[in-house]
Amino acid sequence: MDAKVEAAAAPAGTDAAERSVLLLWMIFTGLSIFAAFLLWRYGLIRLMVSSDRTYISSVIAVLYIVTCIHCFWRTRAIAREGEVARSCRTILAAPDGAKALAADARGLPRGLVTDHIKSLVQKADAQAKGRIDQTLLLRTLADRLRGSNGFGAFVSDTLMKLGLLGTIIGFIIMLAPIASLDAADKVAMKSSMGLMSDGMAVAMYTTLAGLIGSILVRIQYYMLDSATQRVFSDAVVLTETHVTPALERRLDTSLGTPP
Repeated sequence: MDAKVEAAAAPAGTDAAERSVLLLWMIFTGLSIFAAFLLWRYGLIRLMVSSDRTYISSVIAVLYIVTCIHCFWRTRAIAREGEVARSCRTILAAPDGAKALAADARGLPRGLVTDHIKSLVQKADAQAKGRIDQTLLLRTLADRLRGSNGFGAFVSDTLMKLGLLGTIIGFIIMLAPIASLDAADKVAMKSSMGLMSDGMAVAMYTTLAGLIGSILVRIQYYMLDSATQRVFSDAVVLTETHVTPALERRLDTSLGTPP
């Protein structure tokens, strides 16, 4: 009785952990939207847009929003793969779960984990005897699960470099009037001070926008990579404990070898 309770509690705990992936992203994005609303409410966003004559900070903001949409799409995909892995575990852990591997595992839900199990079934059918090695197939599954997650690292690095580009442009704007500066001409001095102030604003706002955007993107994709790793680990445990032993027993039975 205790074993049954533990078996039921383990999948429930894993289910809660996997469902929290999308929830964590929503909480993080909600906090980010709330912070952006406060900045807009106090006029800081309008000040940044109006002070940045290069519009680099606006480009950073648009690129960040696009990246958030991509991260949401990838998080949903990983959450679905987690659901597929749990469904496969439930089916294969049943007393007659080995029957689900018949007919190329068509009885399992569709997904990347199921595709990996189907590949193992096909490999077992083509293999005459011996242990089923899934090392290469696991590498393929890891690559397919990661998908376009690397887009996050690319965007994070791009945002940082855009911020540095804005810093350089801002300093150029700030230092350009110095060469023709005449201390005796008060009007020119005042105009030069205005240009230097604009250049400093461009440098500071673009750097700040780039740093904040890069950090927020890194956090989102760190959570996504952690969820992807958990799904992959679940797939490895699932196939090593339920799939490959059943397929190897089937091979031994077909060869007339006692299990």
